[in-house]
Amino acid sequence: MFENLSEKLDKAFKILKGQGNISEINVAQTMKEIRKALLSADVDYKTAKEFTATVKEKAIGQEVLTTLKPGELLTKIMKDELASLMGSSSSELNLNSKPSIILVAGLQGSGKTTFCGKLAYYLKKNKKNKPLLVACDVYRPAAIDQISVLSEQISVEVYKEIENKDPIKISLNSIDFAKKNNHDVVIIDTAGRLAIDEKMMTEITNIKSAINPDEILFVVDSMTGQDAVNTAKAFNDELNFDGVVLTKLDGDTRGGSALTIRSVVDKPIKFIGTSEKMEGLDVFHPERMASRILGMGDVISLVERAQQQFDEQEARKIQKKIAKNTFGFDDFLSQINQIKKMGNIKDLAGMIPGVGKAIKDVDIDNDAFKGIESIIHSMTPYERSNPNVLNGSRKKRIAAGSGTNVQEINQLIKQFSEMGKMMKMMQGGGASKMMQMMKGNNLPKL
Repeated sequence: MFENLSEKLDKAFKILKGQGNISEINVAQTMKEIRKALLSADVDYKTAKEFTATVKEKAIGQEVLTTLKPGELLTKIMKDELASLMGSSSSELNLNSKPSIILVAGLQGSGKTTFCGKLAYYLKKNKKNKPLLVACDVYRPAAIDQISVLSEQISVEVYKEIENKDPIKISLNSIDFAKKNNHDVVIIDTAGRLAIDEKMMTEITNIKSAINPDEILFVVDSMTGQDAVNTAKAFNDELNFDGVVLTKLDGDTRGGSALTIRSVVDKPIKFIGTSEKMEGLDVFHPERMASRILGMGDVISLVERAQQQFDEQEARKIQKKIAKNTFGFDDFLSQINQIKKMGNIKDLAGMIPGVGKAIKDVDIDNDAFKGIESIIHSMTPYERSNPNVLNGSRKKRIAAGSGTNVQEINQLIKQFSEMGKMMKMMQGGGASKMMQMMKGNNLPKL
């Protein structure tokens, strides 16, 4: 996400490296490079020009603090202005009605139906709502089947009428159904088209008039760049929607739509899609995204993703096993699965300050754990529960079954052992021991 833009902005800041103060000349040079970086990220020329002019105006004349270098001061100004460009703060959904009605619109292929499933999962898990998915795309083949499959995955009820081809009637009937069955949120998935047309706009406008939704969300594929911004403007002129959802931000996106769309339609970005999984939906925080674009990481979002996958009951079981020294490979596998649910591995690593730049050229496969999982699955249940029994003959059998070698088996066992010691030390309140290990540079390399 934004890797190319981040790299080019980093190069632009290097112009100021070693300068004792910020002058009009060196700022102008830097702004020229930043404008080029924004244009290459598919930000429109007017927005890029206005943005760099604002940053330049704020930068010139400011004295560099003794603890800051010019590049660092400019980075702070850039971060604040990027956040402002994208909306400054996050925007909550309006869920005050019972039931609250959310109308979802967008072009075909934008990830609209998948987003409906993700939103239902998000509301159910994080807000403790009882959502109802509504299949109102009566044109696309298999659209109703798709939303039905998604509803089964997340255990959320779906309202559909196979014979009825009138989306307005389906929408109105679904709201009556929601009231009778105590659903507090209704998420209506509408039909998309390959391009904007009069029939599509008339239909979605008529649905809006009939149901009077609390929220209208426009879903847009972030990989379409400026086309996404133009489409958003066209929809907003007709619907006056409440917020934007950017999908596929985990793909090879240049980021221009995220940086431009707020200034064009003057509506907040409310959610971003970060993976194809149902868990892959994040509330959009402009200031956090600005930090990530500038390579400063996003620890808060990383912690929030971890908390979403955190199972308190499972954690208590793990703590007891660590205390009794019975933490086995099955438990290790469970921890790996929780990490995988958090999203794309490289994307997660990029949230750690300083790591994004370090791994920009490193190809981190999202199946990075596959080798470890293969080794563990090749063990017997007894071996997974009792790692100490893994002798030479057992290791050879496991290596043959997992397509690895004994050396890799030994490496995993060593890492597993060192991780267990670390977890036990942390659980036992051994902070002083941890400090001694770190001072002695004897930290286990996991």
